[in-house]
Amino acid sequence: MALAKHRSEALAGRGSGRTILSLDPTNPAIPAIRARAFVFSDPRSRAMVPLIERTAPSEATVLVTGETGTGKELVARYVHALSDRRSGPFIAVNCGAFSESLIESELFGHERGAFTGAMDARPGWFEAANGGTLFLDEVGDLPQSLQVKLLRILQEREVVRLGARKPVALDVRLIAATNLDLARAVSGGRFREDLFYRLNVVALPILPLRERRADILPLARHFLELYGTKIGAGRLELTAGAEEALFSHPWPGNIRELENAILRATLTCIDGQITANDLALHALDARPQTIRPAPEEPSAELPAAAADQAIMEDRLTPLVARFLEEKQGALLDRTIENVVRTAFSRYEGNQIRTAAALGVTRSVLRTHLKNFGLI
Repeated sequence: MALAKHRSEALAGRGSGRTILSLDPTNPAIPAIRARAFVFSDPRSRAMVPLIERTAPSEATVLVTGETGTGKELVARYVHALSDRRSGPFIAVNCGAFSESLIESELFGHERGAFTGAMDARPGWFEAANGGTLFLDEVGDLPQSLQVKLLRILQEREVVRLGARKPVALDVRLIAATNLDLARAVSGGRFREDLFYRLNVVALPILPLRERRADILPLARHFLELYGTKIGAGRLELTAGAEEALFSHPWPGNIRELENAILRATLTCIDGQITANDLALHALDARPQTIRPAPEEPSAELPAAAADQAIMEDRLTPLVARFLEEKQGALLDRTIENVVRTAFSRYEGNQIRTAAALGVTRSVLRTHLKNFGLI
């Protein structure tokens, strides 16, 4: 079971409990880019628990929504763990991690000879999840052609492999997740309305970390214990300044950003006392200021794209010049790899959004991902 911990702890001065969900950090099957812990401590987080407990034993399709890094997969695993399917498999699939030509075969399976390279018959993820739960992350990235097929599967409860005519009966509960506003995508014609209503039977909206601040310190202490044990450190403590910094930070990267901050602090702190400086929460915000202050807004005389280009050059040019002076080897290759890896992690392995953010085609992106061993 990939959901390594599910425990309740008494809250001081409260009659209710606090539940911490954590993925096994040693499990190689779980991508490191996922949020790996979730805590129901903030009143707005705890308010979701009764809804999960009421709906988990049912067969209702669930739609989990929230920003990147908020812990959507952990909530999906919690639903599975409380359901009658908990003894069956939990299969997690990122719909944005496959090319459009591959995702259909991955989801629905194929027969031998169904397409070039199909040397053997292979079941898809729907069949693999029989008797359990299939979690489709980034479901909003599915192309329209596959949205139609997904709708039919939900209606008929059967799947037809590529190259086959005989359907395979399914006994699968579907949980979908997205960080997109699917209602707006429906209005814009990018997502099928009928599929949206099929997925949105039970909606579980996950608030960003900045809107459930009572979860921040319990999560920080969980990661502190986890990484302190992992590196063999003695007693680690957050100073009052560190706690204040954690509580007041906006956390644009949500739980994953918090985990990385704690990991960094466990490696840099002195005598087990973690300070606000060890957390380095504003390092990225401050770095451009040390090179050259960026203009607060684009010049009215420049088009927006030209102004953005000027800002980027102001920030990057001094860094590039410094690296050239230091005669850093293979500078271009290392820079490209760093940019690709950062973008790929930021967009949770979603190739479509990563390619769009980098301004390249998906085929160009996939070439880089293969060269850098990311796929």
